[in-house]
This record gives sequence, C-alpha cells and structure tokens, in this order.
Amino acid sequence: MDSNHKTLVSGRRVFLVGLALPSQPPHVVEEHLDELADLAVSAGAAVAGRSLQSRKAPHAATFIGPGKAASLKRACAETGAELLIFDDDLSPSQVAKLEEATDRAVLDRSGLILEIFRAQARSREARTQVELAQLEYQLPRLTRRWTHLSRQAGGIGLRGGEGETQLEVDRRQLRQRIRRLKKDLEKIEQTRSVQRSGRRHMSTVALAGYTNAGKSTLFNQLTNADARVEDRVFATLDSKLRRGALSYDHIVLFADTVGFIRKLPHHLVASFRGTLEEVVDADVVVHVVDRSHPAWEEQRRVGGEVLEDLGIEEERILEVHNKVDRLSSDPVAADHLLVSAETGRGIDELKARIAERLGRPRRRHEGGYARLDSGWPST
Repeated sequence: MDSNHKTLVSGRRVFLVGLALPSQPPHVVEEHLDELADLAVSAGAAVAGRSLQSRKAPHAATFIGPGKAASLKRACAETGAELLIFDDDLSPSQVAKLEEATDRAVLDRSGLILEIFRAQARSREARTQVELAQLEYQLPRLTRRWTHLSRQAGGIGLRGGEGETQLEVDRRQLRQRIRRLKKDLEKIEQTRSVQRSGRRHMSTVALAGYTNAGKSTLFNQLTNADARVEDRVFATLDSKLRRGALSYDHIVLFADTVGFIRKLPHHLVASFRGTLEEVVDADVVVHVVDRSHPAWEEQRRVGGEVLEDLGIEEERILEVHNKVDRLSSDPVAADHLLVSAETGRGIDELKARIAERLGRPRRRHEGGYARLDSGWPST
C-alpha cells in the first residue's frame, strides 16, 4: 500500500472475530471472515488469528459475551495482535466494554471499510465523501485509545488530551469539521449535477456490482481506457466516465463505479449519494457478477439488493457474469450473459445487448459531442 495513504491498521497485527447466530450457519460466517481477512490485508494489516463464537443472540454489553472477551485477550497476547476487528457493527458502548475487557483497540467491519476507502480515495470529491463518513462514524466512538492510534497512523488529526474535557473539545472540533464537509459536498454535488445535465444528449451505461467483480477490466474493454486494475477489494474508488462505441455509429458514455460489499456502512452510502447518482441516472445498469468466486450467488444477491435500494428498475438492469475464463466449464446461462473481460470473450454480444436495450442512438446536439473525459477526476 502507498505509504502516503496508510490506514489506521497499516502494519498492525490484527485478530478477526465473527459471531454465528442461529439464522446464519457457521460456514457462512466463516466465509464472511474470509472476506474480512481480505479487507484487513487490503488495509495493510497482518492477520494474526481469527475466532468464531456461536450464540443465540448478541450479548448486550460485549457482543460475544464476557467469557469470550476474556479468551480474546489471551489470544491477542499469544499472537501479538494489537487490534481486534469484528465482522459485525458494534455499538459505541460495546466497543468501550470490549476495549476494557481485552486491553486492545477494537474496530468493526464498517470502520475497517471506511479506513480502506480513506486510503484509496484520490479525487477531492471522494476524499471529502470518505472523510465525512469516517468522522460521523468515529464521533460517538471517540476515546483516548483511538486518539492515540489516529496520531500514530497519520489519521484524521484528532487532538489527544487528558480527561473528559479534552474529549469534549475533540468532539466539538469533529462536529465543526462535519458541518464544513457537508457544505463542501453540497457544492461539489451541485457541480456534478450541472455536468450530468450537460450529458443528456448521450446515453449512459453504468457498470455496477460487487467489489473485485472485474468492472474496471470490463470498463477498459468497452472504452479502450486504462483504468487501474488490481486483483484486490476496492482497488477502484473514484468513478470514471469514458465514451465507448457499441457500433460504428452508436457512441455511449460508460461509467465505472465503486464496488458494493455486504454490510456496507450506512454512513458511507449516505456520503457517496452523489457518486451513486451515476448509477441511478444511467439508461442501462450492467450488473457485473464474478462467476468464478465461490460465493458468487451471495455477491449477486447483495448487488441486486443495493440496486433495488437505489430504485433501479429491473428493466434497466443487464446482468453479466464475468471471469468465465477461470471456470473449468461453462455454467448454464439463464437470462444473463457470460463474458470474460480479461480475454474479451462475449464483449461483442454485450455491446449488442446494451444497444438493444437503448434503442436508437441519441442525436448529437449542434457542435457535436461535448468533451466527456472530464466527467470524473482521474486517479
């Protein structure tokens, strides 16, 4: 990870914790812990160990129960783990109780995702969106332990101090910063709205789906662009717009968007509403699914739920199963396309399907097409 974009967990040994409830079989929670490990590694951490606790319901005070909390303290001492990361959201009081019981800093899944987004953000808009989401997340969780870690990791610049009085000062500063960020975002989103209104003459196709489903590689295939491609979660955060040809006389605008993930922090969704409007306003939304992933069905479901929450009508969604080149044999295709963005397989058929959904090309306005590459800041 770029040394200039370190996360709060960069270089730290972390211990992962999952909770299995009767509604979720242990093997499903294990899969979620596998993804949590990928997220931790993406954030620059070293995974020292993991633990899965089965309960009928979360413990009100410590989420996993006092006995399990005591065993986690011993496990951290044995493995050298400095930080506990839980796969579920914790309340501020649960974080405080767990930190007291384990003598370790505690982070939940939402906090980890926010850290990754902060490190990956490049444009002014993305950095503003992520900082706002992170501050709103941290405000009720602000403690002296977190202040200490934030200074070490080069985080958001919180001031540490002695006693409750200094914490109140820090909280007041956070609230003031949050208000400024919201005003900045309003101005940025107004500019973005004007840019979108200037593109009404051209159809827009948004690529959406689970993180690391291959959207950027597909974007490059469709637009001859050079968007960054990495085999890791959230390798792309800043959305991009580029023109691409469905045929010699049918030019459209493609949007590469940030990936979805299960248990996406609501603060992040709220802060990124301007970015997600690229998906909301698109004429066609290509839902990209990584068919080679063991949990592709759940990832498909999560992506579908996010699109539904955004109000995307089913008739605007074109489902595409990507990375079929990694499979030993072709799966049975139902109402979706099988493609390989890596090899180019199925790309012509995908273009034809998109063109069919869009119908006739929109007319050019006088003076031809506007310059579109500036629609999103590049990384």
